[in-house]
Amino acid sequence: MINYEGFAVAVIIAFGALIIGGLMAANIAVADRDGFLFALGAAATAWLSGHAVLFNRPQLYGLLIAATALLCVASIVALVR
Repeated sequence: MINYEGFAVAVIIAFGALIIGGLMAANIAVADRDGFLFALGAAATAWLSGHAVLFNRPQLYGLLIAATALLCVASIVALVR
């Protein structure tokens, strides 16, 4: 049997805390409010994707990861702009 709980926690920690947290910090450092809000939205969707894994919803997981990626790209574009 697959341990979905362990994988869900790994997804929440890897995306929500480490990667997107750094993106949020970078936007705070340059005082870019739009980029910060995009990164915050990405963190929220990444957090929700962990729950999709926990409840064994692979299609919802894919949709949430795609939304997270798009919000990260939007945050990076806002940061660079």
